[in-house]
Amino acid sequence: MASMNTLPTVLAFDVFGTVVDWHGSIASEVTRLGLQVNPDAFATAWRQGYRPAMAKVRSGALPWTKIDDLHRLILNDVLDDFNIQGLSENQIHHLNLVWHRLNPWPDTVTGLNRLKKQFTLVTLSNGNLGLLANMAKNAALPWDLILSAEVFRHYKPDPETYLGVAQIFDIEPSAVMLVAAHKDDLASAYECGLKTAFIERPLEFGAKVTRTDLHVETYINYHAKDFIDLADQLGT
Repeated sequence: MASMNTLPTVLAFDVFGTVVDWHGSIASEVTRLGLQVNPDAFATAWRQGYRPAMAKVRSGALPWTKIDDLHRLILNDVLDDFNIQGLSENQIHHLNLVWHRLNPWPDTVTGLNRLKKQFTLVTLSNGNLGLLANMAKNAALPWDLILSAEVFRHYKPDPETYLGVAQIFDIEPSAVMLVAAHKDDLASAYECGLKTAFIERPLEFGAKVTRTDLHVETYINYHAKDFIDLADQLGT
């Protein structure tokens, strides 16, 4: 479902779940490490700590803290909850940096390269700059610019993040389109005047979890199966 309005000039991408497969990548890392836990449960638990941790920063209960450090705080709790002992500090540190090494979805690189022919591609992620840069190098993600909550000192869904993209490029918010697999993110962007594109990622939370939020919404300008479908819809 496409809007008849003018096409955006900048596509801003949510990253975790939209561009890369965090659940599958973390579960694979847990398996590789030989941890005696359910890999899917571990990946889910780690990600579930993400919103509460960010909420503490957004409320001021925690000072500005980058995602790498929040991930480590959450990981410490998850290791305790799963009674995982015996990992060295170096092993825990390396595990924490798995977020820098997340694998792209099968359509990601091809789709992004097609979209890049016509649009400026940027990240708009709560991930910190170093994480996003390492991820891009590891997964061959062809960003024109890496933007992060770290740049704006605000985490999504604070308006400063969405409006910040338009300010950086000196364009109207409507010339920016957020591309995301999460409807709450898209709804917040829409409220700030951005265009919106929803990407279905049915396996984001693992093969055993069925997503029930893949239906069309009125506030979404483009609804696509994946990045290749989005590129088709945008004519590039």
